[in-house]
Amino acid sequence: MSSQPEPQITVLDAGGQYTHLIARRVRELGVYADVRPAETAAAELAGRKGVIISGGPASVYEDGSPKVDPGLFAAGPAVLGICYGQQLMAHLIDGGSVRQGEHGEYGFAALRIEQQAPLFEGLADEEPVWMSHRDQVDTPPPGFAVLASTGTCRVAAIGDAARRLYGVQFHPEVVHTPRGMRVLENFLFRVSGCLNDWDPRSRIAAIEEEIRQTAGNRNVFFFVSGGVDSSVAYRLCLRALGKDRVRGAYVDTGLMREGETAYVRDALGVDVVDANAQFLSALTGVTDPEQKRHIIGEQFVAVQDRVLNSGHYLDGDWILGQGTIYPDTIESGGTAKADVIKTHHNRVAGIQRLIDEGRIIEPLTPFYKDEVREAGREIGLPAELLDRHPFPGPGLAIRLLCTDSDAAVRPAEGGWILPVRSVGVQGDSRSYRPVLAFDEAPSAELLGRAVHAVNRASEVNRVVARCGGHTPVAGQSVRCASITGERLERLRRADAIVRDATRRSGFDAETWQFPVVLIPCGTADCPDSVVLRPIHSVDGMTAQAVLMPAVLLEEITAALLKVVGVCSVYYDLTHKPPATIEWE
Repeated sequence: MSSQPEPQITVLDAGGQYTHLIARRVRELGVYADVRPAETAAAELAGRKGVIISGGPASVYEDGSPKVDPGLFAAGPAVLGICYGQQLMAHLIDGGSVRQGEHGEYGFAALRIEQQAPLFEGLADEEPVWMSHRDQVDTPPPGFAVLASTGTCRVAAIGDAARRLYGVQFHPEVVHTPRGMRVLENFLFRVSGCLNDWDPRSRIAAIEEEIRQTAGNRNVFFFVSGGVDSSVAYRLCLRALGKDRVRGAYVDTGLMREGETAYVRDALGVDVVDANAQFLSALTGVTDPEQKRHIIGEQFVAVQDRVLNSGHYLDGDWILGQGTIYPDTIESGGTAKADVIKTHHNRVAGIQRLIDEGRIIEPLTPFYKDEVREAGREIGLPAELLDRHPFPGPGLAIRLLCTDSDAAVRPAEGGWILPVRSVGVQGDSRSYRPVLAFDEAPSAELLGRAVHAVNRASEVNRVVARCGGHTPVAGQSVRCASITGERLERLRRADAIVRDATRRSGFDAETWQFPVVLIPCGTADCPDSVVLRPIHSVDGMTAQAVLMPAVLLEEITAALLKVVGVCSVYYDLTHKPPATIEWE
């Protein structure tokens, strides 16, 4: 069964982390879109009503950077270039030029509309937008007008109405460009002439039919994590195939939150596989975050193989089910040219082998987190399960930062550099850099300073504020640390304290996710510090740091400082980009 019409819009993948998000936004507006490689020949796109060129991490003037067929700009479809896409348009059309910007723009910017155009119909003269770039258009090609600018980007939007060619330096597809959907809507209906042909809310029947077609006569064995994704995927398979053809198990890795194993066992009625010793032994002495993810992924495969072998699940009658969703594949370089931000545990070599053997069913790969929740509601899963904050598959291991060397903090940018590196995404590229810490309480004013600090200081990709502690930042240092039972219990307790307080206060309902991170920064007597990371998002592709009420923050900070071994409590003030939501 297929309910997919012929695409009216194609998104050309130039390596941006948001490539599939653009296609999804188009579908939300009722227009079916597909994703194709950047180099797709213009002739193959002649039947489209519009083409969107995604952002990307490359520079258009570098050898080997993604290119589109220049014939696209004369082929007939309307074209919208986003970020790198705008730069590519200016670079490939004769008379245009692109230069490296003096200052990058990461996060919010004020877009000033200089000239009205169909693309900006219904927008105010000034609009907040989300930027993530350093290069920018210097000279638009002949026939293009400069439609908008920002404080640091003179050419923030261009357009040639006669040829229906437009470019924007900002990202209209992300939730943090508040009127971005209006921009996309204008491109679809005012510029491209699209018709409504797609309802993203009516996918359940098609998903279940796809499950039946993929499974064939085989049964499905699910390793359920208890998170939204795997729970929804599991229940969809149960609906599609029946309880006699679907089995579920939960692997307790020893990296779970306090009380998590009992909750999942009771909520989903699956068997519990105790693999604590296996995972912790494999992670002993490991400090590199990518190596952690690979080890955890491979251990999952080893446990899966052991369980499957124990129940005749490896014969031709069984396949493996997973709750993999779009961001899992996108951030692992899942589009053709996307930079690897972090390796998802569902995409390590062992899992990939199973995929290659045709032994995997992943019914949710077209969807983002909020769409998965909607699917779960449609099939009747309880709100208590669906509204849980996302929790990473590798568990607390990637919230327990490690290092293989000692290092002292040092002054910089009016604060202090913590030599603990975390993962970021700047201009669609991966970054792995130290943290800038301010020895003052988080505030709206400091949140604004944090944005500017990251844009100015290329050395860092994340800014934190010290809420309180036993020792000032200047007196702390980073010490060699790895995953141990003691540090895991310290983080597990800290995480439970935060979850309990935010649930009682209702603050958890105001955030999309709230990672609690342990970093090896402190003193000899108190070697670790806790980082609070509450954020607002819709789909995890972009995120905004959220400030907590002062009274609640004081309560949580006081409780955390009573945990043995905790030196200080920090508050992450960084949006995504330039920082990822998780620290590893």
